[in-house]
Amino acid sequence: MESVNLTHHFLIAMPAMVDPYFNRTLVYVCEHNEQGALGVIVNRPIDLTLAGLFEKVELELKVEELARLPVYFGGPVQTDRGFVLHRPRGSWQSTLRVSEEIGLTSSKDILTAIGASGEPRDIIMTLGYAGWGAGQLENELSQNSWLTVPADAQILFAMPPEERLPAAMQKLGISFSQLSDVAGHA
Repeated sequence: MESVNLTHHFLIAMPAMVDPYFNRTLVYVCEHNEQGALGVIVNRPIDLTLAGLFEKVELELKVEELARLPVYFGGPVQTDRGFVLHRPRGSWQSTLRVSEEIGLTSSKDILTAIGASGEPRDIIMTLGYAGWGAGQLENELSQNSWLTVPADAQILFAMPPEERLPAAMQKLGISFSQLSDVAGHA
């Protein structure tokens, strides 16, 4: 299969995806190269708010309107660790540069800033991430497990979680009901 870089793309789980971690998910790919891929699920909030998370890590959250933001299940890898998908990208201790405007940060300094000032304002807080080894994502793509579409920051940061998957599919001009749960190959 030809090498393709899916950084800053969405992965849309096909209906045949039986893995309970990924069924009906929208994954934002933060890094994709010859060593593998890393992304976060952006449409699966868990029963934890930002206020609850800040309390658990003993940080103060002074910005009231952020308190009710959901925390997301980002994927099955390192579920005990927090990751903040955000824009603007900024400069934090441990940030993966995803695009000119978006970063994924895993260091505590971003949480301190969010708690104190509410910046960066556009955030998706996840516990865990999704990871693929070298060639693994490409294999899953060849098995028709995922659809791909270039990512859209508006879908990520301006839409509620339940609208993100349908909006990403709409970029392809399709809806979930049009997809078959049987994979085929030409």
